Amino acid sequence: MISAPFHLAGERLLLDPAGALFWPARHLLVLADLHLEKGSHFAARGQLVPPYDTRETLARLQPLLRRYAPAHLLFLGDSFHDAAGPSRLAAPDRQALLTLLAGREVTWVLGNHDPVPPEGLPGAAVEELKLGPLTFRHEGRPGTAAGFELSGHFHPKAALATRCGPVERPCFLADARRVLLPAFGAYTGGLAITAAPIAALFPRGGRAFLLGRDRLYSLATGPMRQMAAAAGRMAPIGAA
Repeated sequence: MISAPFHLAGERLLLDPAGALFWPARHLLVLADLHLEKGSHFAARGQLVPPYDTRETLARLQPLLRRYAPAHLLFLGDSFHDAAGPSRLAAPDRQALLTLLAGREVTWVLGNHDPVPPEGLPGAAVEELKLGPLTFRHEGRPGTAAGFELSGHFHPKAALATRCGPVERPCFLADARRVLLPAFGAYTGGLAITAAPIAALFPRGGRAFLLGRDRLYSLATGPMRQMAAAAGRMAPIGAA
């Protein structure tokens, strides 16, 4: 895996192709929108889907913990698909999650899907977290008053024109003041970066980092109102 370095407020961050962000100076790994137990949420309402989303999402997290050995895990909200999600964890999945969290500082930013602390799990629950010059919250706030911000919530994705047709991938989206993280969960969809809620955060455009199998692909964007008609070329990011 080749991560992409990105600087925000003078801090060096690493964007990982798996969809996580690592802050080396703080030994901090950040993930957004895991939506654990989404499958069981829908099953309880008669919409039967394979009940393996939590297991798959936790399996995606394991190699990141090996790669970065973070001292602090920060989840940017919607970690569970609903407030009752922690109580529906199957015993093996609960144990797997506890094992992944063990020995680390854990912070749960509350989201719109999980507005209360996850019952029975270690860690502190907060509305937002400020570390040095950076503020971590679930949903981004338009304007410079939001400070230097990292957020999730919108599940950003971007499309690129290729000779074989458009390729659409989850992505990071960043500019000089903020980073929007992709959704990390196995059962999460995406919202195009040209959609109004995302465009409000990046009115002048920014840079999208599309998730690839083992690297990120960088696409500079113009003003979002022009992005829907724009075509780009994929440029692989070099090693950090």
